[in-house]
Amino acid sequence: MELPLVVGVDGSPASDLAVDWAVHEAARHGVPLRLVYASLWERYEGALPADDDGPPSGRTAAENILTAATERARRRDPDVKVSAEVVPEEAVPALLREGNNAFALVTGSRGRGDLTGLLLGSVSLALAGRAHCPVVVVRGDKADPAGPHERILLGVDDPASAGEAVRFAFREAEARGCVLDAVRAWRRPAHGTPEHLLMAGEPAHHLRDRASALLDTALRDAEADHPTVRVRRATVEGPAHKVLWHRSAAADLLVIGARRRTGHFGLQLGRVGHALLHHAACPVVVVPERV
Repeated sequence: MELPLVVGVDGSPASDLAVDWAVHEAARHGVPLRLVYASLWERYEGALPADDDGPPSGRTAAENILTAATERARRRDPDVKVSAEVVPEEAVPALLREGNNAFALVTGSRGRGDLTGLLLGSVSLALAGRAHCPVVVVRGDKADPAGPHERILLGVDDPASAGEAVRFAFREAEARGCVLDAVRAWRRPAHGTPEHLLMAGEPAHHLRDRASALLDTALRDAEADHPTVRVRRATVEGPAHKVLWHRSAAADLLVIGARRRTGHFGLQLGRVGHALLHHAACPVVVVPERV
């Protein structure tokens, strides 16, 4: 059975953009699309008698939002199989549970209830930091689901803990028939740290060469498995979040990994992932990595 691409919907403009993006993604990979609206309307209205005209207004509103999202998806691509469900539960736990049996979770960058001025909604942040499947946060009002840049941007961290993100990026580039830009940022060690004492006086090109070797190691297996994918490597000096943020303007998708430590609760995202989810110029995929 094919795992579905699950989209959290709430009727907001960001949610509509996420639905549009997800339809294209489901078609690329040949997977079904599942739309989920999670709301606690039942907690507040379920104990009240329903009007003679129909169900409580909260449920009616939820069903209307889900119906509109379903129709939007089917207009985009009638060939994509679409299912939909209203879940009487908080959005984060409901979608995290959905993610346990999903190809990926897709969400908009902000929901209806988020405060004006926020760069990222609380639901999107929680899913990216806790889900056990890849989470796509569709950023920006101008995100084009068709992928006009024909480029996937992959931020490569430690090769020992970047395998899932690398494999996801290669599969995505192969499905789209586009270029994969694999980038590893490097920096000179800060003065006064043990690392600096070991590398004091080491020429910059040695640090760059080390970053290049680590990048080759991280990509080697996936390149062998996906020989048709065109890969462009880059090692760039600077903070990783700034390097990837600047390059995201010319990418259709940014893929990064997030370490998930067994037994740890709360957000497990990292500073780089947190910054990119707030500021990247294209949709961001956070792929959990088990360490």
